[in-house]
Amino acid sequence: MVSKVYSAQTVGIEPKLVTIEVDISKGLYSFSIIGLPDRAVEEAKDRINAAIKNSGYKPPQKGNKKVVIALAPADLKKEGPIFDLGMALASLKAQDDINFNEDGKIFLGELALNGDLRPIKGALPIARRARELGFKELYLPKANAREAALIDGVTIYGVHTLKEVIEHINTKKSSDEINDSFQKILKPQPHTKIKVVEHPRYFIDFSDIKGQESAKRGLEIAAAGGHNVAMAGPPGTGKTLLAKAFAGILPALSLDEIIEVTGIHSSAGTLTQDGAIVHPPFKTPHHTASYVSLVGGGTYPRPGEITLAHRGVLFLDEFPEFEKRVIDSLRQPLEDRVVNIARAKESVQFPADFILLAAMNLCPCGNTGLSRKECICNPASLLRYQRKISGPIIDRIDLWLSVPEIEIKKLSDNKKGEESKTIRDRIQKARDKQKLMFKKHNLAFSTNSQIGPKEIERIALLPQKELELLNESAKKLGLSARSYHKVIKIAQTIAILDGKERIEVSHILEALQYRPKNFTL
Repeated sequence: MVSKVYSAQTVGIEPKLVTIEVDISKGLYSFSIIGLPDRAVEEAKDRINAAIKNSGYKPPQKGNKKVVIALAPADLKKEGPIFDLGMALASLKAQDDINFNEDGKIFLGELALNGDLRPIKGALPIARRARELGFKELYLPKANAREAALIDGVTIYGVHTLKEVIEHINTKKSSDEINDSFQKILKPQPHTKIKVVEHPRYFIDFSDIKGQESAKRGLEIAAAGGHNVAMAGPPGTGKTLLAKAFAGILPALSLDEIIEVTGIHSSAGTLTQDGAIVHPPFKTPHHTASYVSLVGGGTYPRPGEITLAHRGVLFLDEFPEFEKRVIDSLRQPLEDRVVNIARAKESVQFPADFILLAAMNLCPCGNTGLSRKECICNPASLLRYQRKISGPIIDRIDLWLSVPEIEIKKLSDNKKGEESKTIRDRIQKARDKQKLMFKKHNLAFSTNSQIGPKEIERIALLPQKELELLNESAKKLGLSARSYHKVIKIAQTIAILDGKERIEVSHILEALQYRPKNFTL
């Protein structure tokens, strides 16, 4: 007898529907799984048999039977234990131990030997895809139910054991079985309501950082317009503290962004909290991070840190200490806001719309910029340090901020600065204004950093006086075409923060201050 159920998996971060077909016939015992299974899928036969036996049913391995499980489409690589539940139910149906209508249902979950269900990856994007395909019910481990219930329009059943699913869907029951299982029928998981709370307390507040007013102003502009930013200065001047405080001034994600970001982290298996990611991600890879860990990749491509930082911040501390190959790999994501990974077996595109926040010293020894220490770097090591960051990367960073040595007397000053909440409210208003501006021009953007040269002519057209100033400055500074447009976009963000309807001379002058005059600022 042949049976069929539906399951799914994520490929990269994209969900794919998988049909599970089971054929059980008489003959010498054999159990095979076909359809490009990986090792974890092939090992499922032992998990399935043990889970079915320990749930009180007859496993497929008992008796002389030939069991064939086919996972379709056959040319899609099947990975992980996510198909265990579907294969177990299809096997029981094929040997006529249970009966149910598989239409409109998707089954996901890894089986323990005692029949318990363990958590899986990608529950949220699979739930979203199930709704798009018209499925009505989704059965998955209880630990993933709250996450999947973020998607409305699909009934989510959080399941503890294989037996619970069988008792809920099985229509082949005796009167006694129906009476015994009446109280055990699964209840749907309520739709998860997204609740936005204040930023986590572990973020540093801007009011706790002494001095560095110029750097704080630059970070506020970067947060308001979604601009990439780099901070340079001696060690111990507050670059890392400023970066952590920067995470606390970013507005909460919108509903669509919450679903998108949570889905990415769910697919990657990095969703550590129960529910949704409501604040922009803040990723801080170590400077020894490899190319693949940052960009993503592998034989079957997986997302890297730049994709996990999507809609958030990628903080690269000790920026020149990263491998040159790793630094240069940021060129395409910073420009296109996606990363394309091509392999012999598969090519995928991952989203990578993040704010790059880089921090670095002015020289390898770190003494440059300190009043009581002298740089001990030789010219060769200094040149090698500077060459780690190529011209194209420098050109793609919008704001270059100097974080100089702090006067000792400022450290003992008890005067509090402006709080992060006040700055965040100001940034939220600026972003709201940008969205209204883009909506008026029928543009699907959210921040000034996303607009291109064509859109600049429509929404940031400079008056004659400001245009002449910018052109003259561009010639003196040797700005590239990309940097020229970046100055306009930064000036547009400054104008919005200042509550102005158009860009003025002061905004152009301030935007020009954030361009690097040389590597050491």
